[in-house]
Amino acid sequence: QVQLVESGGGLVQAGGSLRLSCAASGRTFSSTFSNYAMGWFRQGAGKERESVAAVSGSGGSTYYANSVKGRFTISRDNAENTVYLQMNSLKPEDTAVYYCAADFTIASLENPDYWGQGTQVTVSS
Repeated sequence: QVQLVESGGGLVQAGGSLRLSCAASGRTFSSTFSNYAMGWFRQGAGKERESVAAVSGSGGSTYYANSVKGRFTISRDNAENTVYLQMNSLKPEDTAVYYCAADFTIASLENPDYWGQGTQVTVSS
């Protein structure tokens, strides 16, 4: 059993910040969370889901979409089985449902095995 639960979404004004969290639980992650790369994706209304950021199991490698570079930071706490997405300087175009996902490598996050249920982020202008 695998569970990824996102939290931290909400309504914020443009220029503001939010911090998303994704807690992993279940047998698969109980002692092997650090074996999994974690990623954040988002899907805006009427848009395709897109990759936002990813981090390797150790935390040593990261990936960011060009649209969020310099504004978003992905991090993880393997002791707490949690991955974070710090979002600063938010723009209305960042409005979307944000999902976390897990797979063995950053590359395999192109088609992740595990998904959370999503958390809504709304940025007002």
